[in-house]
Amino acid sequence: MEFLSHSLRAAFALIFALDHETFTIVGVSLKVSLLSTLIASLAAVPLGAGLALGRWPGRRLLVTLANTLQATPTVVIGLVVYAFISRRGVFGALDLLYTQEAIVIGQVILIIPLIASLTVAAIGGLDPRYRRTAIALGAGPARAACTVLAEARYGVLAAVIAAFGRVIAEIGISMMLGGNIKGLTRTMTTAMALEYDKGAFVTAVALGLILMAISFGVNFILHFCQGRGRA
Repeated sequence: MEFLSHSLRAAFALIFALDHETFTIVGVSLKVSLLSTLIASLAAVPLGAGLALGRWPGRRLLVTLANTLQATPTVVIGLVVYAFISRRGVFGALDLLYTQEAIVIGQVILIIPLIASLTVAAIGGLDPRYRRTAIALGAGPARAACTVLAEARYGVLAAVIAAFGRVIAEIGISMMLGGNIKGLTRTMTTAMALEYDKGAFVTAVALGLILMAISFGVNFILHFCQGRGRA
């Protein structure tokens, strides 16, 4: 118990001192997580809207596939992407391995199914009369879809926030594709694993506290958005 209390005190001291190395790691984590969430959202929200509003062959299969892919282990995605961007891979000449870009690629693949599935659920929970009314008033398919998305905005925003929470806390992709390089690809989760292995528990605890604070903030915003969406 004394060891835990000492580690916590030292960790808080490290945080309040604004330790440069610690907050460099936090900055890398936030950068790659925010960028991957943005890119994935730009692809997955329209995809989710198309799956929710479309009536075409294979739609149900794609919805099922998106739901299934949510459970894909991060190490599997890391292995697949590694096979493509390693020096012997198809995109090896781009020299992406062990860069922030590689982490972003893996994280985008990880959360596209999550955002798409939650977008389908958000739109599916709306009254279908929204879309029918928009079409009756002369809106085309694209305009009607935008109207429905506007009504489901809180649910869609909740999907994006949930995806950010997923990537900020993942470790498999960051470790396998980023390489845990100090000052470049070392994220909070990979740094915590490294510091634990070294026995440097204070830094690991400090990063864990920061990660928990970010996760709490993300979940608070998610709860707020879900509440607004049900209102």
